[in-house]
Amino acid sequence: MQQTARWIATLGGWRRFVLTVLLGAASALAMPPFHLWPVLFLTLPVLVFLLDGALRDVAAGSTPRAIRRPFLAAFKIGWAFGFGYFLAGLYWVGFAFFVEPEKFAWAMPIAVAGMPAGLALFFAIATGLASLAWRPGSARIAALAASLFALEWLRGHILTGFPWNLIGYSLTANDALMQIASVFGLYPLTLFAVLIFAAPAAFIAHAGREDNTRRPWLLPAAAALFLAAFWLWGSQRLPAEPPAHHAGIELRIVQANIPQREKWRPENREWIFERYLDLSRSESARGLTKAGTSHVVWPESSVPFLFMADGRIFDEAARARIAEIIPSAGNLILGAERAQTRNAADGRRIVENVFNSLFVLNAQAEVAAIYDKVHLVPFGEYLPFPGFFKWLGFKHLTHHAIGFNAGETRPAIHADGLPAFSPLICYEIIFPGRAAPEGERVGWLLNITNDAWFGPTSGPYQHLHQARVRAVEEGLPVIRAANTGISAVIDPHGRVLKSLPLDTQGVIDSGLPESLTPTFFVKHGPILLLSVAIFAILGYVILLKVDSLHRRD
Repeated sequence: MQQTARWIATLGGWRRFVLTVLLGAASALAMPPFHLWPVLFLTLPVLVFLLDGALRDVAAGSTPRAIRRPFLAAFKIGWAFGFGYFLAGLYWVGFAFFVEPEKFAWAMPIAVAGMPAGLALFFAIATGLASLAWRPGSARIAALAASLFALEWLRGHILTGFPWNLIGYSLTANDALMQIASVFGLYPLTLFAVLIFAAPAAFIAHAGREDNTRRPWLLPAAAALFLAAFWLWGSQRLPAEPPAHHAGIELRIVQANIPQREKWRPENREWIFERYLDLSRSESARGLTKAGTSHVVWPESSVPFLFMADGRIFDEAARARIAEIIPSAGNLILGAERAQTRNAADGRRIVENVFNSLFVLNAQAEVAAIYDKVHLVPFGEYLPFPGFFKWLGFKHLTHHAIGFNAGETRPAIHADGLPAFSPLICYEIIFPGRAAPEGERVGWLLNITNDAWFGPTSGPYQHLHQARVRAVEEGLPVIRAANTGISAVIDPHGRVLKSLPLDTQGVIDSGLPESLTPTFFVKHGPILLLSVAIFAILGYVILLKVDSLHRRD
């Protein structure tokens, strides 16, 4: 092991860069749909050895003066690792540019490479910061874990945030391990993941040096205990019995499987709308029809036309047809677009604002509640810094020329016959700690989405998995309605009770699982984050002291 670490540390130039990118790409295998998390036991220790070598070169003055600073040397290693990680983990973003290739195909290479390049800066800053506290032995692993924990939290918040494929998801690969999210939430799991998976590097105090500690097994042993404790505790938390369901609630989740490139063509409007109506009234595998269903759920942007304008349903004929499929004393919950218009100088009405919205319709197809999506997708639904990107020739992927406007708040939605729920449109469900409204305990999370943009790739599976982890964090069931990819009923322990696979047309008929009492994470989330940060700093100081004492033994 010592010889291998020394060889890795001696790599330089393009060899070091290529190996680091490949390590990052291999690390993405720990994410859905593969869940090959043991690969991190290889990739993260090798990342530590590469940092050892880069920092050794800096200390020896063997690099040009301009890059002789530890931060910059480690920054380059972290960026290369992050670029490989995000390139392999987010390749599926490029599929969205082929929905309308005549408009957007030219931008696909820029997005597929540019997005990972930008996100890799978070890894680069993390390794740069870790280098400032880099010491031989176990302490350097604690420094790396603490800095990645801090920067992964920033990635989830800065510039509206994009916490997709956080390293902590590697510790949620199965139902038992996933339960620890109910205690810590997802962000602290990044700290534990790096400590656990990089721990084998502690056997090598500092690649290329002879000052190894005499007890290099201490951190790996602690890491093994952490992993075992998470699994054992999670196994005990999982109930053996199926979850209880609310009496009298029978949901029908409709997955129409409409190809994205067909969705907004005017000539397709009728058959798409009719497909949703037919699936809503059809007999399912359980023998249920409209009479046996209490509530129907359609996915994001399911209605293939403008649904509401200036507070009124736009098409009264469509409204009448919708009323026919809504269960008596029940609701239809659907995703659609609404607009606000204004008078132009020439007297025409022009669209001023467009919202990606969720509507609750009662049995008479009257609007009982509306939610406008708060967290829009950059470049998909709106252009950040629009003047600059429009000058470069970029457009948002939505079919609306003006893009979408963001809603103001996410309230709890109250609908007759249902417990209050939190509405989450598309990727709004990926944000830890922000899935439920503040101030009111809801009974479930509703995630309506349309992953048809991304085809049969890893993206829809990653999206589903993040919804499962939100269920565990909040102790709430998740009902997920997707145009395609992947509709599901998820219990509050994150287990998928029923689902429809990608590229499948059909319905799910299911009861609504009951929620759990508020989790530790729900009750103590903000204080917990601060406590974990303090734990990370103290852990580094303790390991530094332990390494020092052992070297003097």
